[in-house]
Amino acid sequence: MNISPDDFGKLFAEFKREAFRLETLSVYTIPDEQETFAAFKAGEPQPEKHRNAPWTETIRRNVESGRRMYRVHIVRRPLTDYLRYEMGWGYIRNAKAGEEFFILDVTDRPNPLEGIPDFWAFDESTIVSMQYGDGGDFLGAQREADAAKWLSIRDTALAESVSFAEWWAEHGGQ
Repeated sequence: MNISPDDFGKLFAEFKREAFRLETLSVYTIPDEQETFAAFKAGEPQPEKHRNAPWTETIRRNVESGRRMYRVHIVRRPLTDYLRYEMGWGYIRNAKAGEEFFILDVTDRPNPLEGIPDFWAFDESTIVSMQYGDGGDFLGAQREADAAKWLSIRDTALAESVSFAEWWAEHGGQ
């Protein structure tokens, strides 16, 4: 069942315990990020408006109220320019606000979650899968019925991943 952008957005304010995200793509085309992505690629300093993006306040508010926000990103090296930007500017910024990041690096091994789409799991009960076009354009989201299936995928992703800080210290920018 499709979920409207407004209803999807409300989930980030309404969850009670935890919000988990699986990211699977090497490029996300997000219109609001194009200016800062261009600045990153040009070697410019991170703009203040990116360092203090509204998303960081959402994370901070949720984490300070005792709710956990965390994600696993499946990656293959060498990283795309977008992933170097997302991790170097986004993950580090968001981690300071309290979000936790893990990396499942499939450079030298098979992907245990091949074919699984991006999704969010809220409170282990509300699952929203996300659809993207070939260039990383967000096409829409839908609620999923079988929470146990998606939570099993989450558990596999977490079991197969390492902390972002550990991974970035070894592979950052590669």
